[in-house]
Amino acid sequence: MKLHYQGHSCFIAESGGKSVIIDPFLNGNPLARIKPGDVVVDAVLVTHGHGDHLGDAVEISRKNNVPVIGTFELVNYCIGKGAAGHAMHIGGSFSFPFGRVKLTIAHHGSSTEAGSTGNPCGFILSMGGKTIYHAGDTGLFSDMALIGDTNSIDCALLPIGDNFTMGIEDAIYAVGLLKPRIAVPMHYNTFEVIKQDPEKFKKGLEGKPVKVEILKPGDSLEV
Repeated sequence: MKLHYQGHSCFIAESGGKSVIIDPFLNGNPLARIKPGDVVVDAVLVTHGHGDHLGDAVEISRKNNVPVIGTFELVNYCIGKGAAGHAMHIGGSFSFPFGRVKLTIAHHGSSTEAGSTGNPCGFILSMGGKTIYHAGDTGLFSDMALIGDTNSIDCALLPIGDNFTMGIEDAIYAVGLLKPRIAVPMHYNTFEVIKQDPEKFKKGLEGKPVKVEILKPGDSLEV
């Protein structure tokens, strides 16, 4: 699997000629190097309804004629906007032509201009024999240990921005629970309120059995 970082919490994952985009906040993202019209994918995964995660999901879904995948309420909101959708919920998994998706809990919120869009989530995404965990926007929670125990995580994508999500110290602790082979920080430096130094995250994991990869928008990573 190859990951392409697009800034904030947005990643494109590709393997075997298939690809998906996660939390496609591109328009309005000062760090993004691409536009929604540049995106060609087989699915759009969205962790929750906040604008910096739902982003351009509906436009990308409509342009590519592919489903938005997420929790029931959020997917139905997107369908109401003209997107295609595949609704799921926490703990559920489903095998798609591109790979397998499972939804995990996340401690956060989820809403749009229309109001609440149900629960936020994280994703366990398996493609091409590799597994990534995109935590979404979340605080630290002890069941990350359960996620780590029941999945062999090749790469964990973890927020470090603080204020709205885990900060660096909690994200370091989360790595110990999840036991990924690679850890990638996300959701930082997009706005002043979540400004962080990712090198502190990397330094805090020195000597631990994990490789920390700090990606800049536009960077790619072979998992």
